[in-house]
Amino acid sequence: WQAKFGKLKRTVSWDFAGYKMVGIGNRVLMLEHAIYSVIPPEGCAAILWRKPEMGAQAAAALKLTAASALEYGIIDEILPEPKGGAHRDPPGAAEILSLAISRHLGELEKLSPDQLKAGRYNKFRKMGLDSVIGA
Repeated sequence: WQAKFGKLKRTVSWDFAGYKMVGIGNRVLMLEHAIYSVIPPEGCAAILWRKPEMGAQAAAALKLTAASALEYGIIDEILPEPKGGAHRDPPGAAEILSLAISRHLGELEKLSPDQLKAGRYNKFRKMGLDSVIGA
């Protein structure tokens, strides 16, 4: 896998705790029990209501789940996790990720650079638009 795809350009950034990944690319994948956010719910609650203990309410408003991210067009696929979660079976999670990444990169490598750029541009231009305008 590394030999085939290791030289591809990628844009990835880790948050300060190193456990969430924010990606900007033609495809964004997310494990089913992961969250996708720029701020932890408690931080959001502390800013909005000056009450970090209202993290549960903030989490609901932030729509952190993989299902929400897929619904809003932020991600392209939800990947299943091994029984008990990715943290309980890292090799199993790595295999799931490897297969999904290989599949997506296999599809993307058939596209020209102009097609890749256009697809990425269009993806991010319409992100969340359907849910905002009710289309």
